[in-house]
Amino acid sequence: MKDKLGLIHIYTGDGKGKTTSSVGLAVRALGAGLNVVFCQFLKSGTSSELNILKDLDNLILVQGEGVKGFVKYMSEEEVKHVTKMHDEMLLKCISLCKEGKCDMLILDEIMAAVNLNVVSYDVLLDFLRNKPENVEIVMTGRNPKEELIDLADYVSEIRKIKHPFDEGINARYGVEK
Repeated sequence: MKDKLGLIHIYTGDGKGKTTSSVGLAVRALGAGLNVVFCQFLKSGTSSELNILKDLDNLILVQGEGVKGFVKYMSEEEVKHVTKMHDEMLLKCISLCKEGKCDMLILDEIMAAVNLNVVSYDVLLDFLRNKPENVEIVMTGRNPKEELIDLADYVSEIRKIKHPFDEGINARYGVEK
């Protein structure tokens, strides 16, 4: 049985816990002495987990300046800016993997970025097909493309059964954000 790194994970679905699962994997990998690169797409850069992750040894946090608001409400110029920033973030992650500085790469909300066309899908796909064989890849977000599902070794769907947002309770600091 193979026990080396190099598999691809997808955490998807409409339930809470995709990012939380990826953070848990990052902590487990760090506890085992692995080097982790953690990159968030389409987020403001203020999520609570970043407060602790940024201070952990062996973790490189790849961030842009933070996305303000929803892509569907952005001007064409803002969308171009976000796309350029996301492409640069993805390329930095790829470089870190190729340089041997990464054992586990987490691409949080990459599926949403792909589906909104604010990151280069072709670059992502090429990287996944030709990645260093010992790098574990974790991707999160709803509605992964079938091509990505086919490339993945793990695909876990987190299903919402009930959520406080449906009752008008907004995301709470330290729990959902």
